[in-house]
Amino acid sequence: MIQRFANHLSEPRPIGIVGGLGPYAGYDLVRKIFRWTKADSDQDHLPLMLHSFPGWIPERPAYLLGRTRENPGEDIGSVMAQLARNGARVIGMPCNTAHSPRILDVALERLRETGLDVTFVSIIESAVRQVRELCPNGGRVGLMGTVATLRERLYQDALEAAGLEPALPDDDDCELVQRAISDPDFGVKAFSDPVSPRARRILLDAARRLAEEKRVSLILLGCTEIPVAVTESHLWGVPVVDATSVLARELIRASCPERLKEPSNPQSEKDSA
Repeated sequence: MIQRFANHLSEPRPIGIVGGLGPYAGYDLVRKIFRWTKADSDQDHLPLMLHSFPGWIPERPAYLLGRTRENPGEDIGSVMAQLARNGARVIGMPCNTAHSPRILDVALERLRETGLDVTFVSIIESAVRQVRELCPNGGRVGLMGTVATLRERLYQDALEAAGLEPALPDDDDCELVQRAISDPDFGVKAFSDPVSPRARRILLDAARRLAEEKRVSLILLGCTEIPVAVTESHLWGVPVVDATSVLARELIRASCPERLKEPSNPQSEKDSA
């Protein structure tokens, strides 16, 4: 039985999340959707489903870097189609690397084949739009992400199209950031709760060098594992944009905009250094 409450201004469109990319990134997105939803009771929260089937989906960087021919887009698309058939009408995917057109185009084709009216919300487009709003006059944007995301230029091209200048960590820092994400001995994928101090220190050091040496106006966390370890809104006086949090807000907006909570003053949050 479905009950409709008088205080609901419109019927929310159910949100579906492609999880397992990695699992904690999906959990982090759900948590942030809850955080940004206006809700005074259980019933005020949005309908949401997380499908986390990590064993189904091959490693995205391995495909993009040419280490395997198995395109993860096929299985990601199967999860999207399953979400759609189960009622999701807005879908998000908390994995920046999987937004490569080589993967995403295949997944979205599987979703289109369902014939259902579903909106896919891109984390790349959402994050770049947020950065553009924060830097209306342009500026240098420090970008942290996986090696595959950076090599695919997913954010660089989008930032440049928006009139912004992407600034990447040096090659050594890019490799260290990748290790902080995926190293089986200390990376965030292996140690998510709690995050290992070594992984967090690597990520903070890379962010510090972007702020101090590259003189960026803003740091964009372009991997959904990084915000699991780095939760600060500012680092060394530089604003930090968490792409996962931006995606959460855009999914709420696409589902039921009246339920989107306005952010508090970011300046009230302390820098880490």
